[in-house]
Amino acid sequence: MASLHLVLIFIAVFFGFRLVRNLNMMKPAEAAEKIAAGEAVLIDVREPGGWSGGVAAPARLHALSDLRGSRQQWQRTLEDNDGKTLLLYCASGMRSGMAARQLKSEGHTAQNIGGFGRWARSGLPTRQPVANELR
Repeated sequence: MASLHLVLIFIAVFFGFRLVRNLNMMKPAEAAEKIAAGEAVLIDVREPGGWSGGVAAPARLHALSDLRGSRQQWQRTLEDNDGKTLLLYCASGMRSGMAARQLKSEGHTAQNIGGFGRWARSGLPTRQPVANELR
């Protein structure tokens, strides 16, 4: 009986955490407005294998591993968009949260907007990445 209570408590905490996390995230429609207004840039931080299932149409594809590594993809985006908000997403919102924290620690304005599914379910445009983006 005690183990059942522990499982139920774990489930409640897990879903409570997800609910609070989603409440603090910018809604995809608001993100799209900021992008259209030129105030923000959308970046998909998944690894290239994750992009093959589709990406947000306006997204730049820059893997989290590159942000933490050589920054071959990230460097120009960071330079060209100084002063804009960097809106980040991944599959679930975990990696984009890590990327947002790292970028904020470096002085950038960055915000985690969650997972790709939130964008797609909102009816916002998606696309298939082109071959040179999948490297």
